[in-house]
Amino acid sequence: QVQPVESGGGSVQAGGSLTLSCVASGYRWLGWFRQTPTKEREAIAGISDGGGTTVNEDVVRGRFTISRGHGGNTVYLQMNDLKPEDTAMYYCATATGRGVRVLNPYDYTNWGQGTQVTVSS
Repeated sequence: QVQPVESGGGSVQAGGSLTLSCVASGYRWLGWFRQTPTKEREAIAGISDGGGTTVNEDVVRGRFTISRGHGGNTVYLQMNDLKPEDTAMYYCATATGRGVRVLNPYDYTNWGQGTQVTVSS
């Protein structure tokens, strides 16, 4: 499998927005996750090859939106109203099996290198 490739991270002030992109192919589910040095990897949202979505409302709280570009090879994570606690390395990952637990990182087998998001107060 080709490794997913994330982009779009950067530094932004609190209240700002960023859109992350992930280029991937051949997935059944594609998930966005984030991790800091002091916390376990945390699920944000996932999107299926059919366009269905699942979000972690504890993280998203109406601020983040996952979507796909035409053809499905690029998946976006639009992040609005960013807060300092959103600072993390953001990863996308793909899963190809059946019965994927969309918000469980252990069900994903192919991970990108990550893109850093830093939100300052």
